[in-house]
Amino acid sequence: MSDFATRVQALRPELLRYARHQLRQDAWAEDAVSETVLAALERPQAFQGGSQLKTWLVGILKHKVIDQIRRHRREFALPSRDDADESQDLDELLFHPDGHWREMPADWGQPGPALQQRQFLTVLDACIERLPGQQGRIFLMREWLELETEEICKETGVSATNLFVLLHRARLRLRECLQIHWFAPAAGR
Repeated sequence: MSDFATRVQALRPELLRYARHQLRQDAWAEDAVSETVLAALERPQAFQGGSQLKTWLVGILKHKVIDQIRRHRREFALPSRDDADESQDLDELLFHPDGHWREMPADWGQPGPALQQRQFLTVLDACIERLPGQQGRIFLMREWLELETEEICKETGVSATNLFVLLHRARLRLRECLQIHWFAPAAGR
């Protein structure tokens, strides 16, 4: 096995984790990752080293995940319902009726350097995994796959209004999770 093939295979577990986040079906995720690895191994010369190998593979994987979503459109669409833990309105918990924070978030400082830290990415990944099913899936479709509103609505069967509500709630949950598990512990150091 070539050095390139060994490096690609070593990244397979991470690629599979990303695909599972989005697809929520092990078989579909495995298919998307297998297609990604195969595409990379068939054309290793396409990787020119302008980015990290992982970044290049994730770029391929994004397209393969979208292909899986399209291929399994009927099974992928979820009924439009709120998850049980979404019954409590986060807006009311976090904001006063006039829109101001009930409790000001801690100063996060400059988040740019934190993004570079592997630990931060691990915490962010764990926070994304904690998002309720439909929220997490829609958040990843928008932020990771960079799909447009119309396509997300078409693929999931939710209205544009519901999509924006789900994205808003997902972002609030992520903010709260990061506040607890990343920024608050850093403030105590």
